[in-house]
Amino acid sequence: MTSFEATVDGLMGGLRADLERLAAIPSIAFPGFPAAPVEQAHDLVAALLRDAGVPSVERLDLPDTAPVVYGEIPAPVTGAPTVLLYAHYDVQPPGDEALWRSPPFEPTAVEGGLRARGIADDKCNVIAHLGMLRAFAGRPPVGVKIVIEGQEEYGSAFDDYPPTDPRRFACDAMVIADLGNLRPGTPTLTTGLRGACELVVEVRTLDEPRHSGGFGGAAPDALLVLLKALGTLHDVHGDVAVAGLRREEWSGTTYTEEEFRALAGVCEGVPLIGSGSLGERLWSGPAITVTGLDAPSVDHGASAVVPYARAKLNLRFHPRQDPKEAQAKLVAHLRSLKPFGVPLTVTPGDSGPGYEAATGGPAYRAARAALKEAWGADASYVATGGSIPLVNGLAAAVPDAEVLLFGAQDGMCNLHAPNERVLFSELRNTVVALCAFVREYAAGFRTEGGAV
Repeated sequence: MTSFEATVDGLMGGLRADLERLAAIPSIAFPGFPAAPVEQAHDLVAALLRDAGVPSVERLDLPDTAPVVYGEIPAPVTGAPTVLLYAHYDVQPPGDEALWRSPPFEPTAVEGGLRARGIADDKCNVIAHLGMLRAFAGRPPVGVKIVIEGQEEYGSAFDDYPPTDPRRFACDAMVIADLGNLRPGTPTLTTGLRGACELVVEVRTLDEPRHSGGFGGAAPDALLVLLKALGTLHDVHGDVAVAGLRREEWSGTTYTEEEFRALAGVCEGVPLIGSGSLGERLWSGPAITVTGLDAPSVDHGASAVVPYARAKLNLRFHPRQDPKEAQAKLVAHLRSLKPFGVPLTVTPGDSGPGYEAATGGPAYRAARAALKEAWGADASYVATGGSIPLVNGLAAAVPDAEVLLFGAQDGMCNLHAPNERVLFSELRNTVVALCAFVREYAAGFRTEGGAV
């Protein structure tokens, strides 16, 4: 075992206890939920960092945003690099608690780990950062800046804050620990995040419903018009058919089809949609999902021609495609249609850019060595269809810093779903990897004369 493995193994009991304390707090920073637990989680994280030897811990307050924990450890020697560590202490709402095998905010033992809402996304990664600091007794071989956000899940003004205060976030490398491994035991670096945008498309054809027997066949049915339009978004294979949306082959690692079917809960006998590799369909190509539909329900539908219908669409697009361009391509496609001669009203919504990391610098070399030390295998490269808006804000604030995305979650952890869990093996190895990373990065930084 490396010295870090022995040290981290000795810390795991305390880290588990602190993870249970943090996971027991229902820190849901969504409208309609109480603010007191969010404040409680903030205060606990700040106290844990101070106890781990962080000399400067402060509270960063922005309008209409849960407080951010910000901490600094000065570089130990002149010329040592500075690493920014990111995670978040807020969590998703638990959803239907009847689907949970145990109360979502009572951390419960499962085989090899713990179950609770937010324990994987992202409280285990808060604890992983804490573990690295404890392993070095608060004196790592690099300068450290710590950013633990309190409203990541809902979104907040903090996403756009870093470029307005670049000195606060100045660093040589960032570890964004809001992700994890493709599967347990497979060390993984996430190198791309798909961008996302939304829009609403609606159709009005009649002043009000009309009897389907007396008017159907000539009176334009708004729902049929909308469905015909939605049917043009994909080809016969299920691939996105909107011109101008970027798609490339995926050369990294991805799930097997069996893994993906199990993770997605695909019903037996139902095929996956689209063509090409799973990585191409999930990460380096576009995806369009109908996330909402306003139409008469089956149980309450009258025998009438529908006068009005609308749908909400979510578009995920290539990490390097401009979000305004991607959204404009989808808007233009829909506005060009006139199903049965009926025009559509298309209203663009929110959009956010993707991100693609440069992987050739010294921080990535150190990270690859560190993950191999922790897991005993070479790191895989993956991307994700999810979004982390703050990544772009941090990258804009510190454009020369390398951005690393890894952590203690894994692809089977049920984040945002009932019975979310984290495995102790992944948490332990993430702490080892963080320790090895700062050691390797500091050594390489000195060797290369501080060039990044």
